[in-house]
Amino acid sequence: MKKEPPIEFEVGSGNIFADIGLPNPEEHLLKAQLVVQLGLLIKARRLTQTAAAKRLGVKQPDLSNILRGRFRGYSVGRLMRMLTAFDQDIDIVVRPHKKRGKPGRIALIQAA
Repeated sequence: MKKEPPIEFEVGSGNIFADIGLPNPEEHLLKAQLVVQLGLLIKARRLTQTAAAKRLGVKQPDLSNILRGRFRGYSVGRLMRMLTAFDQDIDIVVRPHKKRGKPGRIALIQAA
């Protein structure tokens, strides 16, 4: 029996956008997390994309693109406003980073 070579892999950083070398990876990750939340809300409320798009003030094809990960033309602020259109509160907390001398991080923390 022929022995298979070991599978090579790399442990990710937790941010795929940083791992693939995109500029501003924290912003990309935050946008992706906001879009995931938006998609979950639409699904939980059993809305069609057309109904959800109307509520958000965008066209259905644009919402479809956003939900498919094509959200480059949308700012974090605009995506947050979309969540507030679904009766969501967004709190922004600024606090010192745990490791002095290291850059801070941006994270979305979903409330229970």
